Amino acid sequence: MRILAVLIVACAGLASAEKRLKLADLPAAVQSTVRQELKGGEIKSISKETEKGVTQFEVESMLNGKHRDFNIDTKGTLVTLEEEISLDAIPAAAKDALLKKVAGGKLGTVEVVTKSGGATSYEASYVSKGGKKHEFAVTAAGAPVKN
Repeated sequence: MRILAVLIVACAGLASAEKRLKLADLPAAVQSTVRQELKGGEIKSISKETEKGVTQFEVESMLNGKHRDFNIDTKGTLVTLEEEISLDAIPAAAKDALLKKVAGGKLGTVEVVTKSGGATSYEASYVSKGGKKHEFAVTAAGAPVKN
């Protein structure tokens, strides 16, 4: 019984660590960038994450019925922008490489990903023939992107 109580308390602590944020919870510089990047879209969620020692705010939004997500650092600088796009709208080499990777699986969302340095890639989510979910990113030339 004591172990069960400890597990319940531990799980409750994990749930609170995943708390969703509101725009008003963000630093002023981050709020300003979020407003600029929304472009009239609707915020679906905001979360705070730390990767490789760098804290960022991830904003998931919808614009004109398409996903538009972005990461902003604590100073308000746009780090990454991911915009849902149709498969036919990406470069032919990127499209061919993504379709080859999916190979009989089910293609999900396709996104154009732009990093703050200007690097652009194309990312697709898909379900393999075996039923596993995956993501794969390529350059405009179709070369795999290393994370």
